[in-house]
Amino acid sequence: MLIKVIFVLLAIAKIGNSVRCYQCSSAEDRRNEDNCGAYKKFDKANHIAIDCNSEESHMPGSFCMKVTQQSPKGFIWDGRWRQVIRRCASVADTGVTGVCNWGVYDNGIYWEECYCSENECNAAGKSLLYSLLVYIPVLLTLLLYFC
Repeated sequence: MLIKVIFVLLAIAKIGNSVRCYQCSSAEDRRNEDNCGAYKKFDKANHIAIDCNSEESHMPGSFCMKVTQQSPKGFIWDGRWRQVIRRCASVADTGVTGVCNWGVYDNGIYWEECYCSENECNAAGKSLLYSLLVYIPVLLTLLLYFC
């Protein structure tokens, strides 16, 4: 009996610790709208972060993700399109969160996937950790070179 009580308490504690993420897709936007932040800054005031273990979540999970895809043609005003998806996730391709991965598909489409595990973290453009990992080595190199 004591084991059952402990199991139930642990299950409740896990539910209470679930992460809250923003959930949207620019593919679902109406014409001339940008609700998911594909071209403009993502507006958190127009969205409510959802609990990743609730029925509202399209994909149950334990962390958040943001996926950006962009066509290879010229600049945005030259007809290039961009798509953004924000949602909960259960498995990261790399097995870690707090990082961004990027690449180019065979058809030339650029993609970037960012994973994070804090509440509402998929609203940001890029994760803070990603920015630090990119800019600190560059600054150190410049300091060592010029000093």
